[in-house]
Amino acid sequence: MDMPAVAVTRSLPITNPESLVDVKIPVPTPGPNDLLVEVRAVSVNPIDVKLRNGAGTPETPLVLGFDAVGTVQAVGESVEGFSMGDEVWHSGDRTRPGSYARFTLIDHRVVAKRPRTLAAAQAAALPLTAITASEALREHMRLSGNDAFLMIGGAGGVGSIAIQIAKLLTEGPVVATASHDESADWCLKLGADAVIDHRRPLPEQTAEIGVEGFDGVLSPHTVGKVAELAEVMAPFGHLVTIDGLPDFDILAFKPKSLTVTSESMFTRTQFHTPDIAEQGRILTRVAELVDSGKVKSTMTTRLQGINAATLRKATEMVESGHMIGKVVVEADAW
Repeated sequence: MDMPAVAVTRSLPITNPESLVDVKIPVPTPGPNDLLVEVRAVSVNPIDVKLRNGAGTPETPLVLGFDAVGTVQAVGESVEGFSMGDEVWHSGDRTRPGSYARFTLIDHRVVAKRPRTLAAAQAAALPLTAITASEALREHMRLSGNDAFLMIGGAGGVGSIAIQIAKLLTEGPVVATASHDESADWCLKLGADAVIDHRRPLPEQTAEIGVEGFDGVLSPHTVGKVAELAEVMAPFGHLVTIDGLPDFDILAFKPKSLTVTSESMFTRTQFHTPDIAEQGRILTRVAELVDSGKVKSTMTTRLQGINAATLRKATEMVESGHMIGKVVVEADAW
């Protein structure tokens, strides 16, 4: 049996109608640990852009998509805690075909029941970015107490959820950077205590808001800012980067004994680490935070129809660099 999907057959600019195409591919068969999920909504992330641009001409159609909200349609023989008909969410697995399809196959250990208080589209905005932010702030930085936290690019997908999580972890100042009034207002609505302009030098603005140094910094835009970030950090602080850094001057971090971690939320699924189930637990915690009113969806745009044309439009929005929050694509009736 075949299913509809959206795939890359060759790397092309997203404005090209052939950059993402509608295809038919076989419905996957669950392995012992797998769930087969019928997709109701997905969101587009920068990793989708990166993989499409680097795809070249794949031997078989490359189905992108990571975030997914849907309904369990089949359960592997070793799966525990899930049943047919469960409403779930997950953030995908780079080693498998993605969620731009009617059905997606995923290891149950990285899946959780989705929030009851959100519609499918609203929920689809969160999994990948929530896991990224949780791993960065809880596991790497161990943000707590009165730690001061700085989010570079607070209005982006990761920033929008990281601000909310940071406010739950620390009593200290939670600060975000933004480049214009609309994105600054968004950060403040999510709970940021202050917003500074990432087009201006950070050290003088940090002093202006009365922060002596940041104990934790999360940055998806680190290139060209390494020395500046080191300057605004507190001794023994922790920088977590999401973007790749082709050149990195670690000497800027030595005087303050700073720690630097490069975060990838795909590590656990890519390398099948012993704690792979932690991602399912993270999503369970986030669902509880949503349902208790402590975390809100970061969806700002919803498009209808998981097809090539709609996903090209959504991807253009992400590639523009001006996206606030997340864009979500919801399925029509399959």
